[in-house]
Amino acid sequence: MTVLYWLSAFLLDLKLGDPHHWPHPVIWIGKLISASERWLLKADAAPQQQLLAGLVLWCWVVGLSVLVCLGVLFLAAALHPLLAVLVQVVIAYQLLATRSLADAAHQVLDALNSGSLADSREKLSWIVGRDTSQLDETAIARATVETVAENTVDGVIAPLFWLFIGGIPAMVAYKAVNTLDSMVGYKNDKYRHFGFVSARLDDLANWLPARLSLMFFAIAALLLKLNWQQALRIGWRDRRNHKSPNCAWPEAAVAGALGMRMGGPNVYFGEVVDKPWIGGEGRDATPQDIQLSVQLMYAAAAISFGCFAAVSLMF
Repeated sequence: MTVLYWLSAFLLDLKLGDPHHWPHPVIWIGKLISASERWLLKADAAPQQQLLAGLVLWCWVVGLSVLVCLGVLFLAAALHPLLAVLVQVVIAYQLLATRSLADAAHQVLDALNSGSLADSREKLSWIVGRDTSQLDETAIARATVETVAENTVDGVIAPLFWLFIGGIPAMVAYKAVNTLDSMVGYKNDKYRHFGFVSARLDDLANWLPARLSLMFFAIAALLLKLNWQQALRIGWRDRRNHKSPNCAWPEAAVAGALGMRMGGPNVYFGEVVDKPWIGGEGRDATPQDIQLSVQLMYAAAAISFGCFAAVSLMF
């Protein structure tokens, strides 16, 4: 029966996405991180002290998130078994991001198709960390495809992986870990030491889901009649062409499937970051690649759910 609950959550995400007026657990986790950071981060502290403060932040945020989740589930079960099921389905649905990722990519695509670079740059800035103010159409399309590929792991495959491993508490813990990384896991002067624990433990949480994404994207490419052989070849060859141990796996698979290149130099927080190319022999990105990457994302999401469900039913 549990697989049916998670299937309901998965289908709700595909249908509804994240309505802006609904309360969302990730927003609450983000507010907890911001409030805790103001209390723990001291700019003049020694690196070792900042590292320790970052560890305290991680334990506090992840631990409290899981405890609150367990409390909500316990209360729901005490009130009525059906309420407990409903609460689990709603939480799982809210912690998936398939539809919202597709909607965000489509907003950039619609702006490009309307001929407005300024609007497409603004829409892109909502979903990437790089400076978008000077990007041309090719760079905007490439950045959008990159974020769709990378966030298929963070927003879909990894949450499903941890959901099937440990239920709602494990999924909540993962989203807390991932949100910590997205807010403090930067290698700049402010967060280099304070965010070290958050960044490294997010890498660990995504390690296996990122590697599984290569297989899921290749199967998705096969089903969509794209270049699945090249998805496997480029995905394996360029899997290390990123400073992150995980990001290049999905990006390289998508680059291979579409026959395009990703990566290269980008501007983050006013600094030029010279990244290696992924699928370097491929062509430049086009707006059409955004739509194809979304299709790949949907297919990979469904394939990952099917694989995780099948394995869970075997044990």
